[in-house]
Amino acid sequence: MDPDALAKAFVEHYYSTFDTNRGGLANLYQEGSMLTFEGQKIQGASNIVAKLTSLPFQQCHHSISTVDCQPSAVTAGMLVFVSGNLQLAGEQHTLKFSQMFHLIPSPQGSYYVLNDIFRLNYA
Repeated sequence: MDPDALAKAFVEHYYSTFDTNRGGLANLYQEGSMLTFEGQKIQGASNIVAKLTSLPFQQCHHSISTVDCQPSAVTAGMLVFVSGNLQLAGEQHTLKFSQMFHLIPSPQGSYYVLNDIFRLNYA
C-alpha cells in the first residue's frame, strides 16, 4: 500500500475511534508501546488506554489539517505526523494539536503504534 494512503487511513481510523470510543484504541497499542501525552510518559497498551479514557471530557471531535509521513528503516515502520484542531463538547473555541505516531508492522499484516507523542499547541 502507498505510504501516504496508509498514513491517511490510519489517521482516519485513529481519530474516528478516539472521538466515538476511546477504549477501542486498545488494539492499536502493545505492551511495549509508549505514549507521551503533554510530557507525561505512559507505557503499555492498558496504561495508555486508561490515560485516554480518563481525560476530563467525554466528547470531542478532531479536525485534521495535515498528515505527513516518512518510512522508518526500523522494521519497515512509518512515522506519521498529524496537526489539526480539537473541539471539545460545550466549548466555543477549538484547541490546536500536533501528534506523532511511529507505526510498526505486526505479524498479522497490520500496524501497531510503538510510539505516540501528543501536544496541544498554544499560541
